Amino acid sequence: MQTIKASLYFPIDMTDKPFITDLVRDYGLTVNVLQAEILPGRPGKSVIDLTGSEEDLEKGLIYLSEHGISVHMFTTSIIHNADNCVDCGACVAVCTSGALQIKAPDWKLSFDPKECVRCKQCVKACPTRAINVNVFQ
Repeated sequence: MQTIKASLYFPIDMTDKPFITDLVRDYGLTVNVLQAEILPGRPGKSVIDLTGSEEDLEKGLIYLSEHGISVHMFTTSIIHNADNCVDCGACVAVCTSGALQIKAPDWKLSFDPKECVRCKQCVKACPTRAINVNVFQ
């Protein structure tokens, strides 16, 4: 089993279709929706984790493509360097996924890479450059 993270962009005529249900039922994939903006009469977008066998993932991605859904695979990760971090919370203010949080009782920054949707807003917001982008193949 492997997990991939992807952005999906789908046309107006797919906003009322059960494409996530199809991925689960027809391809045996586990889908975790991390972010979604789906409104009637507008193109939709979402960020998801897909988990399954390599073969099932490939079939699921082909299904999406055949239905006009554009898939952008994430090829980066966000790295938090705790040694450079001053726990100011500037990154928390722009983190829409909740991957970055300031937690009591020590009020230190906590980063959960599994929740990160890799929007890179935290990289721009960090005054000490303690958050960076790691590009991988």
